[in-house]
Amino acid sequence: MTGETINIHGIMAAIPHRYPMLLVDRVLDMVRDDSCIGIKNVTINDNFFQGHFPSDPVMPGVLIVEAMAQTAAVLVVETLGAEFRGKLVYFMAIENAKFRRPVMPGDRLELHVKKAQKRMMVWKFTGEAKVDGVLVAEATFTAMIRDR
Repeated sequence: MTGETINIHGIMAAIPHRYPMLLVDRVLDMVRDDSCIGIKNVTINDNFFQGHFPSDPVMPGVLIVEAMAQTAAVLVVETLGAEFRGKLVYFMAIENAKFRRPVMPGDRLELHVKKAQKRMMVWKFTGEAKVDGVLVAEATFTAMIRDR
């Protein structure tokens, strides 16, 4: 790893998400204005497992994409600087989402995001989610940063 690491306190300073919607525990290998890796330690205590599915707990695919987007939001805020801390980043598009294998309690989800394009406050990213180096999900997504 060659980039910066951001702990949970730095993540919470960068983006406004909180329990139960904060889905990133740490950011690794961040290269501002380029890429980073988010970490989500998946645990049976995550609230979504109460209903998805109690007898066979699987992390919802939409939350995997949300975790990728939150990782990208931290990258955006850290790239743009302190005046953007806590601002909202809204999805504009999600394209080519694919889910390749279930993510379950005990998995360490690695959220690899890379900037594909930036125009003004609109950013486009490619994302890959991996468990133990195996691709479990991928998507391309576009988001916009704005005031509340």
